[in-house]
Amino acid sequence: MKQIKAYIHSHRAADVIDAIKSTKAWEILDGDPHHYHLSATPSQGTLPPIDDAEQHFSVNLGLAVVNEVRLELHCDDDCVDEIVKAIRRSARTGQRTAGWVYVTTIDAAHEIH
Repeated sequence: MKQIKAYIHSHRAADVIDAIKSTKAWEILDGDPHHYHLSATPSQGTLPPIDDAEQHFSVNLGLAVVNEVRLELHCDDDCVDEIVKAIRRSARTGQRTAGWVYVTTIDAAHEIH
């Protein structure tokens, strides 16, 4: 099992989530709540801004930031490539760096009843 974590510009989040949900991998997993979980968390980060209006100074962090979304989901190993491809395609902004996708191995997953 793998965890996919993506940091993207906040204005791309809805399109990226739609792209993930339109993959065959998601369709396979959709009927089985034991195999996936998708969460979206607003965050502030240091992705290159689209324009000057997107960047602002965070007093708490002491640096210039942009509003980002951190997407996290887990899936079976054979679903990773399709989901990562959907994220990378739909998160594009036209910039050289529009975000990051990380894939890590999950050693164990335990459902809470």
